[in-house]
Parts: sequence; C-alpha cells; structure tokens
Amino acid sequence: MREGIGPPDLEKLPMSEFTTIMARDGHEFRAWLAAPPGTARGAVVVIQEIFGVNSHIRSVTDGYAAEGYVAIAPSLFDRVRKGIELGYEQKDVQEGFGYVQQLKREQTLADISAAIAVVKHAGRVGVVGYCWGGRMSYVSACELPVACAVAYYGGGITQELEKKPKCPIMFHFGALDTHIPLTDVEKIKAAVPKGIFHIYQGAGHGFNCDQRESYSPQAAALARERSLAFFAQHLRAASEQRSQTAG
Repeated sequence: MREGIGPPDLEKLPMSEFTTIMARDGHEFRAWLAAPPGTARGAVVVIQEIFGVNSHIRSVTDGYAAEGYVAIAPSLFDRVRKGIELGYEQKDVQEGFGYVQQLKREQTLADISAAIAVVKHAGRVGVVGYCWGGRMSYVSACELPVACAVAYYGGGITQELEKKPKCPIMFHFGALDTHIPLTDVEKIKAAVPKGIFHIYQGAGHGFNCDQRESYSPQAAALARERSLAFFAQHLRAASEQRSQTAG
C-alpha cells in the first residue's frame, strides 16, 4: 500500500495487468504480470495464499516489479473456477481451503512452470510464496527450474520434507503462528540444514499481509528487506553480469 502525499512518480511505478497464459496441458488461466520501470534484473514468481490472486497478492507482485524484477502471480485457483478473489474472514478461509483440496499437485506445478516460462526471458527466476504458497514455493525449489525460493509461513512444509530443495531457500516464520508451531520449524531446519531461517518474535500467521488482523508492519518490513537482499544475491548478480558482458 502506497503512503504519502502527492502524485506518484509514474516513471518508477511498474506496469501491471492480468494476462492469459497457458500450461503445457493446454489449460488457459490468468496471471497478474508486472513489468519493472527499467531494465529487468531477473524475475520473481509470486505464489498466492489460499485467497487467490486478490488485491494483496497483486500489490506484492507490483512491489517486486518496482524493485526491478519482472513479476508474475499465476491464478492457481483458475483450475477450479476463474477469477477467485477472497478476503480474510473465517468464511473466506474455509472457502479457500476447499479450493486447495480440489487442486491436483501436478496441475499446480504445471501452472507455476508456465508462469516461470513467461518471465524467464528476464534472467534467473526466483519464487516467493505465502501461506499455502509458501508450501508450494518449497515444492517449487525441489521440483522446478528456479534459482532460489522464499517461503513465508508455509503451512504443511513438514509434509514435503522427503523432497530436498535444489536451490538456495529462505524461510520466514512468525514465533506466534498457531498454524505452524516452532517444533515444525525445527523439523524443517533439520531436514534443510542449508536453508536460511528467520523467526519473527511477536508475529503470527499472515504477518506480511496488511489486510489481515495479524499484520505486523515491523516483521513485514524486515522480512521484505531480507527477501530482497536474497533475490539480489541470487538473481540480480547473474543478470547484471550478463548485461555488462553484452555491453
């Protein structure tokens, strides 16, 4: 959410819109695609929560574009029904979980793969996911061609630990997250010893989302700073080196 007084600097704002892309099985679905204001320094795939590609996820995607990345958020629920966007009330939580249960893992990975294919022209591709998307970010790090991954409070990652990440991965967890006890975080640490783990004291589940009661501005800002540095290390370096070589 943009703050401050006065008109925005249009040259610094990303250009973003819904576009239609296709998975390898022929499924056509929407994705929120945001272009950076200047030369791309890599690409970031934003993996949604259980609430669809709603205004919050679109804002997050725009935020990564503003930092110089081609960013895309695939509408993974389009496999169930087109255009699903939920809020954060309890009824929305129940509805969102219902949609997740209707998805097939191979189809979800095919849709994420399609999003990767759309943006890989920009250079190395990283993924970042929130909630259920955090779990899928972990799975993407294990099974898809990404350079790095960031998982925010990914519920259910402990059920995926037979898979091992093939790229650098960073985790963000809230110390007060009732959905993901710290004992689960310790299991993930043991299974992924090379992972980078950050625990945010006083923060609960969904602390990054400014539309939720659990929003923690301090934790969100610090996690974003760390995520951007992580992406800069693993995405920007290669893109900038390639640009210098071409020049």
